[in-house]
Order: sequence, then structure tokens, then C-alpha cells
Amino acid sequence: MQDDMDRRDFMKTVGVGAAAAAVGAGAADALGAEKEVTMATGNALDARAFGAHGDGQTDDTAAVQKALAAAAEVHGTVFFPAGTYLCSELRVPAHVGLAGEPTWGYRHFGGAVLKLADAKAASLLNLTGAIGATVTGLCLDGGSLGERVHGILVDKPDYGREEDTPRIERCRIAGFSGDGIHLGRIWCFTVRHCMSGRNGGCGLRLRGWDGFILDNWFSGNREAGFGAYDENASTTVTGNRIEWNRQGGIVVHGGDHYNFGNNYIDRSGGPGISLLPRGERTCYHISITGTCIWRSGKREWATSGEENQSAQVRFECVRGLTFTGNAMMTGRDDNGRGEWSPDSGIVYGRLENSVIMGNVLHNGALKELLVDLGGHGPNVVVRDNPGSVGFTS
Repeated sequence: MQDDMDRRDFMKTVGVGAAAAAVGAGAADALGAEKEVTMATGNALDARAFGAHGDGQTDDTAAVQKALAAAAEVHGTVFFPAGTYLCSELRVPAHVGLAGEPTWGYRHFGGAVLKLADAKAASLLNLTGAIGATVTGLCLDGGSLGERVHGILVDKPDYGREEDTPRIERCRIAGFSGDGIHLGRIWCFTVRHCMSGRNGGCGLRLRGWDGFILDNWFSGNREAGFGAYDENASTTVTGNRIEWNRQGGIVVHGGDHYNFGNNYIDRSGGPGISLLPRGERTCYHISITGTCIWRSGKREWATSGEENQSAQVRFECVRGLTFTGNAMMTGRDDNGRGEWSPDSGIVYGRLENSVIMGNVLHNGALKELLVDLGGHGPNVVVRDNPGSVGFTS
């Protein structure tokens, strides 16, 4: 009875409602007969009732896909008890939830783990077309299989006529050869309270707009923590820890209408934040405030040979930028190892109607605190950014 009550309480927290009581208190037989669990407040389906084993050895792809199809009929949620579910790519239908118990840690998976079984898959969870889907409390393990295999994927041919609105919450997504989360041509989304780390691509790569990215870890990815290289706009990025990403913390090419606030960006291979043009398209209307940026521009990770990559931040071709109330400091690897970085503090050029003011660079760079590349348009204010050159052991 205690186990039944624990599951009931959990399912309430993920928004599935009192239907969990049916799963925990006798509906398993009905589910085994592939009947729907239907109650006024929601629908919950146990993946094991559809033949999933969760033993880390059996291929559970067909069983999980069957459970997702059944959930789609009632706009329900598939619950995964703790275990390892070996799967090839799973295609998630619209208005379906996937839920587990989020007991993972920074270094280890925990609770329900979906583990990639197919090195040739495009992704493990494919949310393309999954309007209104929710993924919560799961671990996704890529096992370093294949090339450019993503953990969670949206890959639409166009933006369509309806908002996507997926919610990705409390998940640990790691070990994928591609991006942890790859959102292509997405329109309205939320990613919060997740860890996307140790992936071969970005922690989260965005092509689209109208998103909320809140309170996540983007750690140890081989590309950017958050990267947006195609059309991108209108996203709030707040309260994230973005650390040890080899090509930079936040990298935005030709994006607009962003609110970056109160993030912590640590030990990036490139600048902690880069705002750069995408062809002839500039970045514009961007606010960056309250962010701590430490030991960016780790030279050992430089791959492009591009200038000005050893910097705390880099802003080129930006209109309508506010960069204020941020703190920057040099550093090296943990435990006193590695080289100190970065060479430069704030690198900026070709700005227009922009303010860089009220930032602090205490031991903010090894060589220059401010690097003005020139070419500015009207109304550019750069002042009151105190600091010092050097480092503290």
C-alpha cells in the first residue's frame, strides 16, 4: 500500500492527477489486457503493462511505442518505473506525456533511464509533431553511439500553423554524439530543471523562437552550452548554470528579442557569451544582466583559430544591446591546473543604440579589459566598467 501511495503522490506532481491511483491500486491487470485507464482527472499508463522490461538487456522499443500510441488515444501519460529501458528512436505522439521519478544526480543516472540502442537513429526521443507533449523526470542515455544522434529532437520542415509547446522538465540527458536537445523550427517551448551534459554537440541547440529555458545545467558539451546558429528569437534564458562547454557558453548568431538574466557561465572554450551576425543579419534587441562569467576562453579548446575567442564576452554587429550588471573574472581549471584565461574581457564592434555599462571585471582579463573593434553606428555608450588586468592564484 505504501508503494501505491508513493506512486499516486508522484503522478500528481507531474500533472497526471488521480489516474495514478488506478495504476497503483489494481489497474495493472486491465492495462495488461491493453485497456485504457480513464478517469475524469487524467490518464496514466504503466510502460511495463505493454511489455516493457526495463532490465537494460531487452529491446523495449516496440513495447514503449505501443504504450505511447495507447496514451495518444486518451491524451495520457506513460509512466516508467525505475529501470533501464533499451530503445531505438521513439516517436512521441501529440498530447502525450512521458514521466519517471527524477532521482538522478550530477554524475549519475537514476530512476527511469531510456538508453539508446541504435547507433543509426536520428535521436532517442523524437518530438517532431508532438504538439503539447511533456517529458518529465526521465534520464536519457546516449551511450556515445553513432554520429550526431540527438537526445531529444524536433526536426520540422517548416514552422506550421500551431505552436509546438513541448515541456521538457527534470530530465538528465547525457552521452549523445549530437546535441542533448535539438529543437529545429520550433515554436513555443519550455526546458527547465534539466541537465544536458557530456554530449558531442550542444547542450541545447535552437532553431526557432518563443521559448523559456530556466534553471538548467548545460555542462561539459563539446560544442556550446546553448547554441543558436539558424533563425532564432524571442527566448528567455534565466537561472542556468552553463559550464565547461568547449565552444562557448551561450552562442547566438543573428538572433533577436532575447532576455538573458542571472545565469552562471563557467570555463567556456570560447567566450562565455557570443553575439555574432548570421550572414548579413545582425543580432538585435537583447538584454543581458546579472550574470557571473568566470574563466572563459580556454585556449586549449580553441578549434577555429578565430580571433577574439579568448574573451569573457564577444559582441559584434548588435543593435539594441543592454549589457549591464554583470561580473567577470579570470581563472584556470579546477585544483590549480591548466592555463589562465581569457586574454580579453569585453570585445565589441559594430554596435548601434547599445549600452555596455555598470559591469565589473575584477581580475577580468589577462591582457585587455575592453577591446573596441570600432565600426559603430549611433548612440553607443560604453562606460563605468571598472576592473583590473591579471589573476589571483
